[in-house]
Amino acid sequence: MSQSKVRAVYMRGGTSKGVFFREDWLPADKALRDRLLLRVIGSPDPYGQQIDGMGGATSSTSKVVIVGPSSQSDCDVDYRFGQVAIDRPVVDWSGNCGNLTSAVGPFAIAQGLVDAPRDGIATVRIWQANINARIVAHVPMRDGAVVEEGDFELDGVTFPAAEVKIEFLDPSGEGDDDGGMFPTGNASDLLDVPGVGPVELTMINAGNPAIFVDAATLGLNGNELQADVNGNAELLKKAEAIRSSAAVRMGLARSAEEATTLRPHTPKLAFVAKPLGYVSSSGKAIDTSSIDINARIFSMGKLHHAMTGTGAVAIAVAAAIPGTLVNRLVSTAAGSVRFGHPSGSLQVGAEAQQTDGVWTVTKAVMSRSARRLMEGSVLVPSSVFKQ
Repeated sequence: MSQSKVRAVYMRGGTSKGVFFREDWLPADKALRDRLLLRVIGSPDPYGQQIDGMGGATSSTSKVVIVGPSSQSDCDVDYRFGQVAIDRPVVDWSGNCGNLTSAVGPFAIAQGLVDAPRDGIATVRIWQANINARIVAHVPMRDGAVVEEGDFELDGVTFPAAEVKIEFLDPSGEGDDDGGMFPTGNASDLLDVPGVGPVELTMINAGNPAIFVDAATLGLNGNELQADVNGNAELLKKAEAIRSSAAVRMGLARSAEEATTLRPHTPKLAFVAKPLGYVSSSGKAIDTSSIDINARIFSMGKLHHAMTGTGAVAIAVAAAIPGTLVNRLVSTAAGSVRFGHPSGSLQVGAEAQQTDGVWTVTKAVMSRSARRLMEGSVLVPSSVFKQ
């Protein structure tokens, strides 16, 4: 029995890691491609460890990215993100990963897909093909190569690195199934969730489809860490019931069961609260005076260890729009908000304007960092290609 080599680059982007591929490194047949990617990551794994693959057994490390020449005349590359389920044979292509977005520009430059200046800042125009969104990455260059080392610190990442600035243009999206910024037409709604009851929430398309609830809705304070949440099966069940019901209300799934089984990546559920101090997972004290709001987000059924990049975008957008649950807590925010998450804090901004009574957000901005971890090939059993 032999194995087959598939060219790949293993990268960290923000607080996530994933296996990156050029489009022409993978099979054109989508069913074969997904079967291959599942085997690369090591899914499905009933043990939940992904020991026989590149995945790290968390939602932040069970990811794949495909980058190729752009289909859009005003973009440089097309970027597709796949969230790989750990215990099921599912690659969810429904949304974006804002964290790994920060690695797309550096990857595209290194692979010769984008012309970049020898020194200075390279501007990479990215078409996020999952959600039909434009993103601009500003990547530092020196001596003809991407700068990866630096002094930019990102809570949730151990070592400092070079800063990559990301602009999400028109973050409410242009996708066929997103229904605009507010799928229901309302900044907040009351949704009757089976087994839970009436739940007040904000359902929004910004970066990814997202749902916001008050922390109190889940019986939480808003300053919890992963250990406070992920061992509570009843709480996770309640969170998924809200998420899956909202997915149906947003027009993203035909049933709650479909949302759970076939669309586990999006929409994401987040809970917010007024600032309350806590000690982050790294031992760093987060004081109430240093943040505007507390925010936590679920990813693939578990509380995220930090904050998803698209979750940060959604927070910025929701904070800028009157009537959302987020805006109620930070109504005095002027273009940017600093929120506390389990690993620390993060600042993110959004440009909002009201025209004829309708609020629109033209841009959301945040900073991340990225680094190559390994280059070469991944090995997969040749039998994958014969199924």
